[in-house]
Amino acid sequence: MPELRHDPVSGRQVVVAPERDARPHSSRPLGADTDPPAGCPFCRGNEHATPPEVHRTGTGAPDTTGWAVRVVPNLYPIVGGDHAGVDATGAHEVVVLGPDHFRSFGMLDDHQAVDVVTVLRDRTRAHHAAGHRYVQVFVNHGKEAGASLAHPHAQVVALDFVPPVTERALERFAVAEADLVARQLTDVDGGPLAVSGGPAPAWCPHASGSPYEIRIAHRDARAGFGDATDDEIKAVAIALRDALAALAATVGDVPYNVILHSAPNSAPDPAFHWYVEILPRLSIVAGFEMGTGVFVNIVAPEVAATRLRDGAAREAG
Repeated sequence: MPELRHDPVSGRQVVVAPERDARPHSSRPLGADTDPPAGCPFCRGNEHATPPEVHRTGTGAPDTTGWAVRVVPNLYPIVGGDHAGVDATGAHEVVVLGPDHFRSFGMLDDHQAVDVVTVLRDRTRAHHAAGHRYVQVFVNHGKEAGASLAHPHAQVVALDFVPPVTERALERFAVAEADLVARQLTDVDGGPLAVSGGPAPAWCPHASGSPYEIRIAHRDARAGFGDATDDEIKAVAIALRDALAALAATVGDVPYNVILHSAPNSAPDPAFHWYVEILPRLSIVAGFEMGTGVFVNIVAPEVAATRLRDGAAREAG
């Protein structure tokens, strides 16, 4: 029977309707492609095809080969650029996860995963230091999730305003007078919604808005991602990699978004608890959702978590 659920972290309402469950399958199996397109600007040897890089890890001089993670300005920025209006200032960067065209985040080894998330934190810190009020970090994987280029990459958008979603999240934490993410971590710890444990657990929220939605948070995290310690970065990076690998093992190489939720620059520590969200694109937001603002999830989160744990076990074994 359908069940209406509420998620205190996001504030959304969700109808969980498991009788509508049509378990999704990937339309493109992992490894289906073997050769990257010759003109991919993010592949090794094509460094000249991007704007001059602003950061890299690995070896080599700027804009040459040898890099492990590479950061360049976005050619088509959401904000910033030479002709930005007064209310759309900021910066927009692309973080290329590695030189391998087919190695998505879920395929990285421990060192590579930690390297990527460390770069994302360091770029967030740099934009905070430059005075930008909020930094949004995200990954679009697959065309259906908004990726215009297939080569695995993340994006960092520095804003000079605090987005409404973040303002409302801060209000919910203030009204609750509690760390809502930490409370959710305690509620799901070791239970049917847990996907993995450790210092940075992964879980399917009780009111997941879409099938196989996953959250990841470090138990000791602060309000802002830019303030994360190296130990926190390491734990979250490996948990995120493992969760994406489990997702691929469960439903295939599906499109997804990874969204990092954080407090604005200089927010006091108790105001928030930064966390990461994985949103697979396995369902369509249609007329009911757009008309009501209520999401419909056809895979019960408890079922999704069980399947993801099984997928993780297959990956490990």
